[in-house]
Amino acid sequence: MADQKASTSIEAVESGLAAQGYIASRQIATAVYLSQQIEKPILVEGPAGVGKTELAKAIAAWRGMKMIRLQCYEGLDEAKALYEWKYAKQLLYTQILKDKLGEVLGGAQTLHAALDQLHDFGDVFFAKEFVEPRPLLQALEQPGGCVLLIDEIDKSDAEFESLLLEILSDFQVTIPELGTVSAITPPTVILTSNSERDLGDALKRRCLHLHIGFPEQRLEERIVESRVPGISQTLRRQMVGFIHEIRSLDLKKLPSVSETIDWARVLVLLQASELDTEIVQDTLNVLLKYEADIEAATPQVTTFIAKAARSNVFG
Repeated sequence: MADQKASTSIEAVESGLAAQGYIASRQIATAVYLSQQIEKPILVEGPAGVGKTELAKAIAAWRGMKMIRLQCYEGLDEAKALYEWKYAKQLLYTQILKDKLGEVLGGAQTLHAALDQLHDFGDVFFAKEFVEPRPLLQALEQPGGCVLLIDEIDKSDAEFESLLLEILSDFQVTIPELGTVSAITPPTVILTSNSERDLGDALKRRCLHLHIGFPEQRLEERIVESRVPGISQTLRRQMVGFIHEIRSLDLKKLPSVSETIDWARVLVLLQASELDTEIVQDTLNVLLKYEADIEAATPQVTTFIAKAARSNVFG
């Protein structure tokens, strides 16, 4: 009974994401379901363009939640990711305090008494109203929860991972001047990585792991059908079969799902009914992003088209 209930819930995730145009494999839907049930972040790894960022967008749209995105880069620190102080507002407050200094001191007769009274106002400079929340703190403060996308975490420094550990494990963060800020509603956290560097064990331990690779052919056909509804079944099968042949080559950058979708749109725009050598060669730059890759693939175009056509007939 428990297995049946889980299966139904996972299928609900699949259909919910599909309604947003995201065709998820069973593995992806299971990871999303488990993340919701045990309130654990998902670390999504895989090559660029396979739908890691789109997964977070689809979850947010499906669940009707705000998505807050933190784009990672080398040198990212807490001032850009977590919070910083509103220095201009603090300076303005300092000027007001200076103008009202007589009222603040309240007739204190000694330096010690004056310092005691000023001390009561010292912490006001580091009160909540002077905090400028950045994406991580914003996510914790959403009353109805949100989807927090920490995109391309592998591009940040290893030190930045340490800043995330408290948030990923307890959905809270400690600000020295204010104390601990806990999430009102725990956010759904998606971290993406293109595996440009190895991530620390402490971060991985706090997350569910999900690897999204290139989809198998039938799943990729469903993705194209969802994103480019105007394409014919014959052309869809041929182009996806051709792309799978291209991926067998030793290229600098293999075409990803995002390139598949772009190529499908281009073929529909050019009113192609099926693949032929001329149209493939004219649009190969949509699939391949390096001239060396185009030069390596061009001699194989005719052969790959024939293989894709045979696959379309018999498959």
